[in-house]
Amino acid sequence: MHYCESSALTSTERSRDLLPGLGLALVAFIAAGLLNQLLPFVPTLTACVVLGILFTAIPWPDRFRTLMQPGLAASARRLLRIGIVLLGFRLSLTDIAGLGWLVLGLIIAIVLITFFLTLALGRAFGLPGDQPLLIAAGFAICGASAIGAMAGVTKSKDADQATPVALVTLCGTLAIAVLPALRPLLGLDAEQFGLWTGASVHDVGQVVATAQVAGASALAIAVVVKLTRVALLAPMVAVTGAVLRREGRRPAIVPLFLVGFLAAVVARTFLPLPDTFIAATEDVQLLLLGMALFGLGAAIRIGTLVKTGVRPLAVAGLSWFAIAGLALGAVFIASAAGVPALG
Repeated sequence: MHYCESSALTSTERSRDLLPGLGLALVAFIAAGLLNQLLPFVPTLTACVVLGILFTAIPWPDRFRTLMQPGLAASARRLLRIGIVLLGFRLSLTDIAGLGWLVLGLIIAIVLITFFLTLALGRAFGLPGDQPLLIAAGFAICGASAIGAMAGVTKSKDADQATPVALVTLCGTLAIAVLPALRPLLGLDAEQFGLWTGASVHDVGQVVATAQVAGASALAIAVVVKLTRVALLAPMVAVTGAVLRREGRRPAIVPLFLVGFLAAVVARTFLPLPDTFIAATEDVQLLLLGMALFGLGAAIRIGTLVKTGVRPLAVAGLSWFAIAGLALGAVFIASAAGVPALG
């Protein structure tokens, strides 16, 4: 009896330890949302990462940092995984199939080439630990969400994710300004620009912020293409886990949250889910991912990032250039082949 009471008390105390950090992450998400309202070109999730970095850069008293740490760590891990599950409700296999086999094949090729090229670059530049793998996942698939999912297999610590998250956030944010500026120079119409954006920009929010400047048709294509890349998250993570096991490591077999992600995709595709339910899951997913990315941002220390030197930046820059170039090539191939949406 005493043991049960002690266990319950310990559980309650642990929950209370999480509240300050979770509350701070919630306040940061609200602030990021307000910033997005004032500056629509700044995605909410990107703002959450930046606010997390700024929070860590402020010289808070050690007692305050210690108070916030448990909740921020829980945000970075638990909320991120729940958010990834809910991301599955945005994916309909029917919408993805509507792109046609040529576009689907081009998207898969872009993801695979970018992933293995970035992984090779990271190893060639001598990046430590799992950084090459995490950066490859982030740049090839879906930004910080993919980094968190891959870290669930490799069992990487929050600190190990800090540099990849910072790099993918930096390049994705730059894309919001760079890609629209290049559009007239490349002579892309709205639909072509949507395909280019969806196939090359990292985070879903960054894709929306980039594509919307070209209008509704560009945004619609960009989101479907981007979510097609997101659909590759589960198989890429599963295959990576299998390869790591063959190399003698002991990764998680298939993280439970990825099973949930796939279940959500299947449900969205085959069940008559109400629009209100889908809208609610999108709102909750944005909230959870925003709080999670604030927690991940809070693990990024500018001093440590600077000390890593130019190597991570070089890998990120080359990867970003590669995926943008591959995606642009895919646009021209699809247009030349007479894909209806790009005619």
